[in-house]
Amino acid sequence: MLIAGFPAGAWGTNCYLVAPAAGEECVIIDPGHQAADGVAEAVRKHRLKPVAVVLTHGHIDHVASVVPVCGAHDVPAWIHPADRYMMSDPEKALGRSLGTQLMGELTVGEPSDVHELTDGARLSLAGLELTVSHAPGHTKGSVTFGMPEGGDVPPVFFSGDLLFAGSIGRTDLPGGDHAEILRSLARVCLPLDDSTVVLSGHGPQTTIGRERTTNPYLRDVAAGLGSTDAPRRGM
Repeated sequence: MLIAGFPAGAWGTNCYLVAPAAGEECVIIDPGHQAADGVAEAVRKHRLKPVAVVLTHGHIDHVASVVPVCGAHDVPAWIHPADRYMMSDPEKALGRSLGTQLMGELTVGEPSDVHELTDGARLSLAGLELTVSHAPGHTKGSVTFGMPEGGDVPPVFFSGDLLFAGSIGRTDLPGGDHAEILRSLARVCLPLDDSTVVLSGHGPQTTIGRERTTNPYLRDVAAGLGSTDAPRRGM
C-alpha cells in the first residue's frame, strides 16, 4: 500500500493520497488550504490516478482545495451531510471572520459532484475499502476512515480531528461538543486494535496502543472518567 501524506497551508493540515501501489488509482483525503500543489506533486511522483476526494469534516483547513483538486482530476467529493454547508460558508462554520487576505486565497464552494457519507458505509474506491464511522464532537459531521490490515500492513485509521498524538480535536467552535467527542472516542477508537496506525488531521502519526496508554483523553474515556484539562488541537 502507498500512503503519501504532507502538511498543507497555514494550519499544517495533513492531506493524504492513498493507493494500493504506485502507478495505480488513489483516494485523496482532506485537501485543505494550499494543498493543490502538493497533491499534484504526489500524483506526478507516484504516477497516481485520483478517483475521489473524501473529507473527514468540513472545516476550511480540511476542504479549502476541494474545488480545484476535484476539478483538476474530474472526481467527486464525499462529505457527511451535517458538514456539507461548510464548503460554501466556512465563516459560519467557524463562528468568526477568516479575514479578507486569507479569504482571497480560498476557493469557497462545492465541487460539481458531491456524495454524502453515512455511518457504517463501506466505500470501495481505487481498489481500497474505507469504512466510515460518524464521530461527532469536533463538528457535527466529523467522520473517520478505517482500512483493514492486509498482508504485512497493519490496520490504518484516518482520524481527522477526532484523535491526535497526545490530544483530541477542539470543541469550542460551532457544532463542537466536548461530551460528544468523548462518546465518539469511546465508540470509534477504543474498539480498535492496538496495532492500528493513526493518521490524523494534524501532527505526527501514532498508534491506538500508544494513545491508549499516553493520551489523557483516551485514558480517561477507557477508565470511564469525564473531562480533562489537557490541551486540545485542531482549527
